[in-house]
This record gives sequence, C-alpha cells and structure tokens, in this order.
Amino acid sequence: MLEYQAKSDALQGKIILVTGAGDGIGKTAAITFARHGALVVLLGKTVSKLEAVYDEIEASGGPKPAIVPLDMKGATEQNYKDMAETIAEQFGKLDGLLHNASLLGVLGPFEHMDMGAFNDVMQVNVTAQAMMTKALLPVMKLAEKPSIVFTSSGVGRQGRSYWGAYAISKFATEGMMQVLAHEFDGTHLRVNSINPGATRTSMRANAYPAENPATLKTPADIMPTYLYLMTDDSAEVNGQAFNAQ
Repeated sequence: MLEYQAKSDALQGKIILVTGAGDGIGKTAAITFARHGALVVLLGKTVSKLEAVYDEIEASGGPKPAIVPLDMKGATEQNYKDMAETIAEQFGKLDGLLHNASLLGVLGPFEHMDMGAFNDVMQVNVTAQAMMTKALLPVMKLAEKPSIVFTSSGVGRQGRSYWGAYAISKFATEGMMQVLAHEFDGTHLRVNSINPGATRTSMRANAYPAENPATLKTPADIMPTYLYLMTDDSAEVNGQAFNAQ
C-alpha cells in the first residue's frame, strides 16, 4: 500500500473524524482526506491550530470541515457521547475515524517511571480512544462502509528499552484494534492499525532530539496507507496491522 494512489474523489461524501488534527500526521491526514472529497471533523485541544487547518482546507476548495475542541486527557465519557450525538444530528453518519492523537510521556528506565505521567499517557492513548470509539460506534454503523484506524508504533509491536508508558499504550492500541476487528468481523465495519514509522513530527523530535529531521519521511510521504484504509478499496480489509513505510 506504500504506492497506493487514490482517485481524486475517492472520499466524496464521506465524513471522517481525525484526532490530533492540529499538526503533524493528523493535520496532513485531514487535509489529504479533504482533498479527496471528505468532510473532515477536526478534533484537537488547541483551537488556533484547528482553525489554521480549517482555513487551509477551505482555501483549497475542500468540503467545509467541522471543529471539535477537546482535550482527551480530561474529557469524560459523556463528552464523547455528546460529540457522537452532534455528529449524528448534523451528518447522519460517520464513515471514518482516525485515532491519531497520542501522548509521548516521559522516556526513561522502568524503575524510575513517573506514575502520574504513565497515567496521562494511558488516558490519552488508550482510555480516551476506547471511550470515543464506544460512543461513535452507533453513528459509524449508519455508514455504508465505515473504517476505524488506530495509530500504533514500532515500539507497540516490539517492546524497547526506556519507552515505558508509550510502548505499553501502543501494545494496548494493537489489542484494542484486534478485539474490535474480531467483534465486527463479517460486518460492514472494519478496524485496522497503522505504524507510521519514523516521521518528521514534533513528537519524533522530542523522542530523538539529536536526529536530523531531514533524514525522515514527511507526513505527506506516508499518506498512501492512510488514504487506502479510508477509501472503499479497503472495504474487505479487517484486523490488519499496517506499516506506512
């Protein structure tokens, strides 16, 4: 899927929610989905960043997006239920859900792990995504060929020293994807995961401050896999762990 090329209108008429849509991979995914015809729901905690993405999509002629300002570290289950009801009322369905937002936390030896930071990572990367998915499933079932995509990591498929809470959370992400995929196997709803790989983002820079970002793929470079999993070309693909590089 690394060389996948979608038709320009491959997402026409689809409603896709992207978390962490204010920058990095989420921003690029939102703009890319809109460029292919999707109405994108931009979810993030920084309104100014979401507004900038909104303006960029509108300026490019894409469908007018929607903005959902939400801090996943503090949001409650009721917040996600309310969001799901609003999406159902305004759009009547949800075709795609890209779980992109993640918290890196603090890297370091396991024995020095800060449990407060650990809980924050698990809240954003696991608990919030579970609550959001649970709330959105009824409105996603209203779509013809809905797709849920979780963002994983190489350290969520093979554990690595000092990656602590983040790695553990990504193993949980893979498990959540597998549980949902098995539960909905044989239905019109599919669930998969993507490991974006080493990508030129602020999170990567925080994890590897000495790394030259020019040596890394940009978010735009890895979009073929994201597009594939949101288009109907992947309608029969379920429970798979993809690499975007």
